Amino acid sequence: MKLKLRTIGNSTVMVLPEEFLKCLDVKGNDLLLAVEVPSGYFLTRYDEIVEQQLKLGLEFMRDYKQTFRALAKRD
Repeated sequence: MKLKLRTIGNSTVMVLPEEFLKCLDVKGNDLLLAVEVPSGYFLTRYDEIVEQQLKLGLEFMRDYKQTFRALAKRD
């Protein structure tokens, strides 16, 4: 699905088709959460609890980075 960017004043906005909004169960003025993933960004409906869980998970992975690397090398 192609999404169009438009310039309005000093801002750039992304136009989302109705089918996209229905799929995410969002409407105008709702918040979306963009999460960086290896292939780009993952866009989903904003949920404060999910955002907190993601932050905690990222902190945990950062704190135990060496442990995860060691585990990944094990046969």
